[in-house]
Amino acid sequence: MRIVLFTGKGGVGKSTVAAGTAALAASRGMRTLVISTDAAHSLADAYGAFGTRSAEPTEVGPSLFLQQVDAQLRFEQSWADIQRYLLSVLDAVGMDPVAAEEMTVIPGAEEVLALLELRQHARSGKWDVIVVDCAPTAETLRLLALPEALGWYLERLLPIQRRLVKALRPVLNRAAGVPMPGDAVFDAITRLHGELDEVHALLSGADASVRLVLTPEQVVLAEARRAFTSLCLFGYRVDGVIANRIFPTLAADEWRSGWVAAQESVLAEVTQSFAGLPIWRSEYQPAEPMGVDALADLAAALYGDDDPLAAPAGAGPFRVTRPEGGGAALHLALPFVTRADVDLARNGDELVVTVGSSRRLLTLPAGLARLRVTGARVVDGELRVRFGEIGVDAPVVAGEAR
Repeated sequence: MRIVLFTGKGGVGKSTVAAGTAALAASRGMRTLVISTDAAHSLADAYGAFGTRSAEPTEVGPSLFLQQVDAQLRFEQSWADIQRYLLSVLDAVGMDPVAAEEMTVIPGAEEVLALLELRQHARSGKWDVIVVDCAPTAETLRLLALPEALGWYLERLLPIQRRLVKALRPVLNRAAGVPMPGDAVFDAITRLHGELDEVHALLSGADASVRLVLTPEQVVLAEARRAFTSLCLFGYRVDGVIANRIFPTLAADEWRSGWVAAQESVLAEVTQSFAGLPIWRSEYQPAEPMGVDALADLAAALYGDDDPLAAPAGAGPFRVTRPEGGGAALHLALPFVTRADVDLARNGDELVVTVGSSRRLLTLPAGLARLRVTGARVVDGELRVRFGEIGVDAPVVAGEAR
């Protein structure tokens, strides 16, 4: 089963490209599901299926199914035990019930639950292809970083809190005047983490990849470059870039000629920035592509002779090698990054990698965790961390990486 995620800055046309790619896959006989993690659902409108709001996959064309996740239903299934506890706490302190219910809804819950829905579909075995229309770039990056961040909390802090609450619950109940969480609450959080962890494994696996959609504008290109770096940092494969809404070369007037020249300049930077990745181009259409057939035609023109569902080759952004001289080396692709952009620290069996505002707590494989860090450097957009014999780590930060 192939999974392709589309993301990009808001307004670049990622939903149209995602819908077209799904329609093209279905036209070739593959059973295809397209879902959205964007709260502003527009896929049904793109297919001309106005008013389609079913919580279950709905057929919008031969072999093509659309789902716009019912966030409320999935929220109740995955968050109910935790919400009930939070409501009891807010009720104990006298908060209005309506306000309390609003307070217990997680920001970004719809996007999280759409990923849990994706997990269910991947496990079902019903689909050959799943296309995901993601939220704009920043929301997508926060979402894809969530499983590891939550995992750190659950593995280290939750067991301690659970034991403390169990031992001190009678005292805390009397002293605080509010109910303490029971086992059902902790179990629900643990279950949610397990599901999100499966999502991370699924989306960082060999059959999943992310496609960056952009328009030929400097601001959009800058965001796409940052997104590429962050996606690699968290272990996700980027298998291509789609340059959308390109003006035809033959412009009819001076105003459009100016746009053509400006776009060609940016497109040259796109080619340079994403060297080694396929870069597909889509011209501005004479009319808005609407409906399954029109979107499939757009995608066919976009990909040309390329296979739009080819799985990415290679080992992915994270790998471990064993140099001939002994020890080991960890390699993490970080495109567009210099050594001054990276901060690196060791914390037990974790490597803490910080790039700008993004931080990843990378749990080391057992074979590396017992070794000490002997050095690190950034070479050609790749962080390389060297490990040697058991002992004390060398003091390494990226600004001084060697």
